[in-house]
Amino acid sequence: MTQTSTHPPVRPADETFRQTLGRLSSAQKGAARSAPAYSRFVNRRLGRVLAAWAYRRGLSPNAVTGISALCTFSAIALLALVPPSVLLGVAVSVLLVLGYAFDSADGQVARLTGTGSVAGEWLDHMVDATKVVTLPLALAVGIHRFTDLDDAWLLVPLANAVVGSVLFFGMMLTEQLRRAQGVVSRATTAGRLPWLRSVLVLPTDYGVLCLAFLLYGLPHVFVPLLGLLTLGSAGFLVLALPKWFRDVRALAQRAGA
Repeated sequence: MTQTSTHPPVRPADETFRQTLGRLSSAQKGAARSAPAYSRFVNRRLGRVLAAWAYRRGLSPNAVTGISALCTFSAIALLALVPPSVLLGVAVSVLLVLGYAFDSADGQVARLTGTGSVAGEWLDHMVDATKVVTLPLALAVGIHRFTDLDDAWLLVPLANAVVGSVLFFGMMLTEQLRRAQGVVSRATTAGRLPWLRSVLVLPTDYGVLCLAFLLYGLPHVFVPLLGLLTLGSAGFLVLALPKWFRDVRALAQRAGA
């Protein structure tokens, strides 16, 4: 999410929490109807509530990013250090969900306060890039240390790390190349098909992965589920890469390259 300044936001005097939420709603950038369903319907709204909370306490977008990172990397550390259990799965899932919601909140605070910056966007993306890789790697460590699963199952989190990293990099690079050519990506706002697509791409939704950890106390169930999510993401990536390449090639042709 685009962020941030080191200066804390200034809250209008006597503004209620509901009024702050209203201003956030009007300042929030449009969510693509084709975005994954959890991110679109749940995380964006949860992030709005957390953004209102952070804004009313004078937190800067960078501080919100820091809270997001603390929640996320605490969960990642637990995966590598603590044996799987039902309680651990709930704790990890809650921490990841909060981390993801605060990841949405930082950009919303930045837009509300007009404190967005390239440095803030860099920080946000660096946190995202790190968690995409370290989460499945920490999971692999935990599975190897604490479960009786065959080592072949370690290929699942390792494959997830590869697919997730390539998918994240491909999306970010494509978007940055579009910006460099003056093309602004716009949310899809018409038709019923984008809504259907938001459901079909659920395997790529980071929020679904966060919720999947509720089953982490049952490794024999959780790891195959992670495998299915990874296969779904890989299928999406196989379809998306040629399209992204065509888009970038069209940008180059338009620029006369």
